[in-house]
Amino acid sequence: MRYDLDAILRKIFDAGEDSGIAIGGDLMPLQVKSLAEWEHEGVPEMLSVVIPAYNEEGHIAGTVEGVVAALEKAGIRYEVLVVNDNSVDRTEKIVRDLGRANPAVRCVSSEPPNGFGFAVRRGLADFRGEAVAIFMADGSDVPADLVAFYRKLQEGYDCVFGSRFCRGGRVVDYPTLKLILNRLGNRFIQLLFRVSCDDISNAFKMYRRTVIAGIQPLLAQHFNLTVELPLKSIVRGYRYAVVPNTWINRKEGVSKFKIKEMGSRYFFIVLYCFLEKKLGCGDLQTSPQMRETQLQVWYR
Repeated sequence: MRYDLDAILRKIFDAGEDSGIAIGGDLMPLQVKSLAEWEHEGVPEMLSVVIPAYNEEGHIAGTVEGVVAALEKAGIRYEVLVVNDNSVDRTEKIVRDLGRANPAVRCVSSEPPNGFGFAVRRGLADFRGEAVAIFMADGSDVPADLVAFYRKLQEGYDCVFGSRFCRGGRVVDYPTLKLILNRLGNRFIQLLFRVSCDDISNAFKMYRRTVIAGIQPLLAQHFNLTVELPLKSIVRGYRYAVVPNTWINRKEGVSKFKIKEMGSRYFFIVLYCFLEKKLGCGDLQTSPQMRETQLQVWYR
């Protein structure tokens, strides 16, 4: 079925921001606003932690509680936003129970189809802070590193990229084949873009809200989003710092990352960003004035 996008946008405008729009019989909770409007909605001095989660009932409580404990100990104003990626286990119930005990913990559900990139993009549209970190649900990231990332961001950087392989970084039980492919892929990206970060594919990164507005629209639907976010940030001129972080392999459950499925998707995103760098002439580097008129469709 084809939809007239202009007609859909007009209907959303006419309905107002507190209404959804019916598409194909379903009520879609959408609204249209400029990137500048969305950017200005950020809560000052709040760090949002977006955690995409698919069937993580064995890890999610410990992950959320660890993040909360680390940020509260450091005195950082926060929200934890768990995006339930169509889980079929108790993940959503566990998070909503945590949210009842702590209003700073929220749970939203990603619309089908499921996928890491879709879930993260839903979280990046819905977070409330002036900065956001992407944090894995399976316990592979260390909550204390969030504090180090945020302190570095406060030094004036636009983004903070974690590196598990620079001095001070650490990996525990990293699968051998995945490690080899990771090192080869990241070295290729490092040479192609001439960047200092040696771990671009690391999902654990932090961005200011202005950066998330400035790198729209996002294309990646899967784990290749971990490459699109930092490369677009670099290509569009945002300042970044690299901070060592620790990665620990999951203790239970199954990794959602599928090597065979991701290779071509990673290459597409890398090529897309490289072409923007070489041929875009800076045309996609949005200014605050441009974001006043650049419209985006958001979840309510």
